[in-house]
Amino acid sequence: MISTFSCVKSYEDQSYSALKRACLRRKVLFEDPHFPATDDSLYYKGTPGPTVRWKRPKDICDDPRLFVDGISSHDLHQGQVGNCWFVAACSSLASREALWQKVIPDWKEQEWDPENPDAYAGIFHFQFWRFGEWVDVVIDDRLPTVNNQLIYCHSNSRNEFWCALVEKAYAKLAGCYQALDGGNTADALVDFTGGVSEPIDLTEGDFANDEAKRNQLFERVLKVHSRGGLISASIKAVTAADMEARLACGLVKGHAYAVTDVRKVRLGRGLLAFFKSEKLDMIRLRNPWGEREWNGPWSDTSKEWKKVSKSEREKMGVTVQDDGEFWMTFEDVCQYFTDIIKCRLINTSYLSIHKTWEEAQLRGAWTRHENPQQNRSGGCINNKDTFFQNPQYIFEVKKPEDEVLICIQQRPKRSTRREGKGENLAIGFDIYKVEENRQYRMHSLQHKAASSIYINSRSVFLRTEQPEGRYVIIPTTFEPGHTGEFLLRVFTDVPSNCRELRLDEPPHTCWSCLCGYPQQVTQVHVLQAAGLKGSATGANSYVIIKCEGEKVRSTVQKGTSTPEYNVKGIFYQKKLAQPITVQIWNRRLLKDEFLGQVCLKTNPDDLQALHTLHLQDRSRQPRDLPGTIAVRILSSASLRAV
Repeated sequence: MISTFSCVKSYEDQSYSALKRACLRRKVLFEDPHFPATDDSLYYKGTPGPTVRWKRPKDICDDPRLFVDGISSHDLHQGQVGNCWFVAACSSLASREALWQKVIPDWKEQEWDPENPDAYAGIFHFQFWRFGEWVDVVIDDRLPTVNNQLIYCHSNSRNEFWCALVEKAYAKLAGCYQALDGGNTADALVDFTGGVSEPIDLTEGDFANDEAKRNQLFERVLKVHSRGGLISASIKAVTAADMEARLACGLVKGHAYAVTDVRKVRLGRGLLAFFKSEKLDMIRLRNPWGEREWNGPWSDTSKEWKKVSKSEREKMGVTVQDDGEFWMTFEDVCQYFTDIIKCRLINTSYLSIHKTWEEAQLRGAWTRHENPQQNRSGGCINNKDTFFQNPQYIFEVKKPEDEVLICIQQRPKRSTRREGKGENLAIGFDIYKVEENRQYRMHSLQHKAASSIYINSRSVFLRTEQPEGRYVIIPTTFEPGHTGEFLLRVFTDVPSNCRELRLDEPPHTCWSCLCGYPQQVTQVHVLQAAGLKGSATGANSYVIIKCEGEKVRSTVQKGTSTPEYNVKGIFYQKKLAQPITVQIWNRRLLKDEFLGQVCLKTNPDDLQALHTLHLQDRSRQPRDLPGTIAVRILSSASLRAV
């Protein structure tokens, strides 16, 4: 799994082992100076409600434990802060042993030991994936209570404290407990896994009414679940009055539900079920409140369960109690829920039997500068004068077509009394297909291959299929002038050679005076050809564009006399009198066959003109050959034009 074996960084330079050793040596319980037992750790604004007393677990109950009878998604209950999103993510985490053991490291060593009370130092540590790295967060065990009851996340068992302690460590990262109010499940899922979250808008996609799309989505959700990913679902609340409003079907609006199981359920009983093999797409969800369930078809006491054998029900863990967990058909999920979040664990291990991805991970920043050439906060494409001032990253698709996963994540902002809650910027990105040999930054629009949504979320994700070629990603804030750091992650099937484009044009060097410096930059776009003769079924043709010793080559278009190349090259010309040559070749087993060429003069009067030219041979006396080629030339006296 991604990042599982990467090194871990101590948060705020607090070493858990060193701090614990010091406490044991001094025979004191740890008190965290970075997250003290004061109101500053509870609130970033407003006045406190009832008097909160910070208590250690030993002062709340007689026999404190990290875990009671193991760890389960049923352990958690949401407290007074509106962080159902975090509790839902914890419920999903609890069902994945490999994941929670990463978040709760050394869990056996951290457990209370009644046989050796002197080994307890009141200190715990937990690990979260934040902005490209795992961080180890140290806390003390003092928890906020009112009337000796935990006021935030708590367990079914009064003496079980893992969820309350994980929540405290997460609140420390956010700045205070109040900062967890009204967050995003996707953020917590990523922080628990190092994966990539993909939001699905069920309403916009019309999955409730489109069976084919719904079936395809279920297969993707099933794959994410079967490969260890985490999933959440929610019903959008449009107004403040909608928040946590309960529908007639029992579901709650503006509320995050953990998906705890995904499976195809076999209907029927006995041999009939085996041979009939009718299956129903179903999902199990859990309300973080630990109560209030779905009351429609396939709810705990519904008659539909008679269609399923007892053994199948036992395998599914069906229980008849108001524990907040329930089953629904995927069709009903798409009918009643508005959003699903899939957190995919991107597999980068070459030892896996599943698909292995190649990851490129780069850090960048939107920064302001008075000099436009150094400004890197240009805003989205609506701001045409400044858009190309944003950071730019180039990557390559090296297969005829490949699935590409792209995610940008802005650095999380902490909440403090002085600064208030750290709000996310509205961010997104555009992807452009560029010339096969581009090495410098874009300064004019090219073909837009894909684009993400713009949203004030911590991360934005896009999954897209793209043909072979070179692409530029431009991550931006929605408004110009906003600053912040971001992490760009690009996943492809083969290495994409992803890197930042820093230079606007070829650099001036000591050789520029001797060898010359480019006077003009020219873009050549070869679109298609016609009338090529290679065999009875057409030529296996490809294009080579040449200029001053540099060349760009297209992929081979097989078995056609009218190939579409759609290949672009960009050339920085020193000798304007020399033409640009476009050659067409036919791929042969022993030796490739030359089919003809055209020689182009870059005339500034013909900018953007589309030329359909007859192919010629390479002799001194040019003669027309069968076939034509369509070429567009974009040239300019200004190097910064393209």
